[in-house]
Amino acid sequence: MSGTDGTGGGSGPGGGLLVAGTTSDAGKSVVTAGICRWLSRKGVKVAPFKAQNMSLNSFVTREGAEIGRAQAMQAAAARVEPSALMNPVLLKPGSDRSSQVVLLGKPVGELSARGYFGGSGGASPGEKLHAGRRESLLGTVTECLAELRRTHDAVICEGAGSPAEINLRRTDIVNLGLARAARLPVVVVGDIDRGGVFASFFGTTALLSEADQRLVAGYLVNKFRGDVTLLEPGLEMLRGLTGRPTLGVLPYAHGLGIDEEDGLRVSLRGAVRESVVAPPHGADILRVAVAAVPLMSNFTDVDALAAEPGVVVRFVDRPEELADADLVVLPGTRGTVRALEWLRTRGLAEAVARRAAEGRPVLGICGGFQMLGERIEDEVESRAGTVEGLGLLPVRVRFAAHKTLARPAGEALGERVEGYEIHHGVAELLDGADEPFLDGCRVGSVWGTHWHGSLESDGFRRAFLRRVAAAAGRAFVPAPDTSFGELREEQLDRLGDLIEEHADTDALLRLIENGVPEGLPFVPPGAPRIPRPQGAR
Repeated sequence: MSGTDGTGGGSGPGGGLLVAGTTSDAGKSVVTAGICRWLSRKGVKVAPFKAQNMSLNSFVTREGAEIGRAQAMQAAAARVEPSALMNPVLLKPGSDRSSQVVLLGKPVGELSARGYFGGSGGASPGEKLHAGRRESLLGTVTECLAELRRTHDAVICEGAGSPAEINLRRTDIVNLGLARAARLPVVVVGDIDRGGVFASFFGTTALLSEADQRLVAGYLVNKFRGDVTLLEPGLEMLRGLTGRPTLGVLPYAHGLGIDEEDGLRVSLRGAVRESVVAPPHGADILRVAVAAVPLMSNFTDVDALAAEPGVVVRFVDRPEELADADLVVLPGTRGTVRALEWLRTRGLAEAVARRAAEGRPVLGICGGFQMLGERIEDEVESRAGTVEGLGLLPVRVRFAAHKTLARPAGEALGERVEGYEIHHGVAELLDGADEPFLDGCRVGSVWGTHWHGSLESDGFRRAFLRRVAAAAGRAFVPAPDTSFGELREEQLDRLGDLIEEHADTDALLRLIENGVPEGLPFVPPGAPRIPRPQGAR
């Protein structure tokens, strides 16, 4: 492969591979990141790619484009700067039925699932203009992939969900639709910890059309516990049934669920929360309760808190669970007004107000910051008009049609801070704050800011936690040497180690360099014929 001497950038298109999965959460993101780190350590100029991502955990690139955080993490694994090319389509759910569509890093509209996946029956006039939008995006997606392959030695693509979602195959741009368009070999990852991995591999393959099956070159078992020799007879039988090898058995490893994608549910698998076992540096621990608000976004913000020895982070949805918390965090959300109503219905709003009156610490980030203000005017996200906030910070918020996407840097609490902003709400700071706090403010023990990622700045995080501990009356002392960046690098190296030590790296290299192998057999019955929707051309 060109670039293994570290030079990169061959004259022709670089190699490629698509990492698909038998299910959502099979480990595609982690495996993609691991392959990127392994190749990067070999001196290969590699980039990650995901054609379409559905996630409320997003990131802002240096050029001001919004992409999935998982792709930003994979870019870090590849040791390259994240770019909108790496995630050309991002869907940010606003409800169970609609999402904001972010194209090449910029929001272009809100669509229902019907409007995006195709078919205009029952859609609004605006949605009918975008009916079948996903199918029309295939050209954009393949152009982005081609540009990455032109400038890199290899591009490791991540699929979404399962490639055997036969109801969506006609408009697929992220799994076999992408692989067919770009002639990419496909490796399918299965989570054996869930059980039924052999049936999942066989069934996934057998539900694909003959043309799609020709691209499926092998399987990767993920999250295996125990003696691998007990698994080997099954792997041989699977090869006999499908004609495809298993290219590795990755052991179960704690603490590798980095930067979750699934924004419709709360994951408690945060990497740092599982992996840090160091005792507190001082005489006491610090308890952090994160309100698990609806449509919670960028809850990865709290990973940096959990990186500190002695800080215990948990997600809560009952007011009683705030009683012993030293810090309550109201996180970001794609539905500020909806989350505010949820807080009130659950009794959490009253509990947070009571904490503030008692001088106990509260931190609001992005949507959480907006909820802490006096008033919200929203004709954009919820179209609810004017809604009263919690009234704990002298702030009025007006939702603008234009989304703020920025990478700010500054100083707070005497420390340098960097972060990123993703929000429609524009905050007007009124008189009455005790002090500024990044782009927000502090009143008593209540802090608010739009900045995501600020707690990853080590000095600032330690200064903030010292303030929290003092307000909470805890003898907690932040460790002086915790580096969040180094912890993340260690995790990415662990992912690279998993691939290097437990996968058939020679076979993976052949697929990336040489493309789809010849002669892969057909596994019946193949995909059923899907009739076109009524009225479709």
